[in-house]
Amino acid sequence: MAQNATPDQTVPGHGRINEVNKRLDNQQNRIQNGVAKGQVNASQEARDEKHDANIAQRESADEARHNGHLTKAEQHNLNKSENRNSRHIRKQRH
Repeated sequence: MAQNATPDQTVPGHGRINEVNKRLDNQQNRIQNGVAKGQVNASQEARDEKHDANIAQRESADEARHNGHLTKAEQHNLNKSENRNSRHIRKQRH
């Protein structure tokens, strides 16, 4: 996920990073639950994981530009992408 953290690990003093990482981890869990329940097929899983990986890569690049921090605008843009992917995951599972 993020450059300074692995999933399920918080980065002290980095609330914006922790929020983005927590959301990415939650979405990964939702994808895996959908696969386990037969609601998400392999191609859908690959697409969703590709989008999550893209978000994580953008987060790492944003952090690198600001010494390990995210600006509010960067967090907002990442959240918009996460919201879009979250809606897509929900549509697949229901």
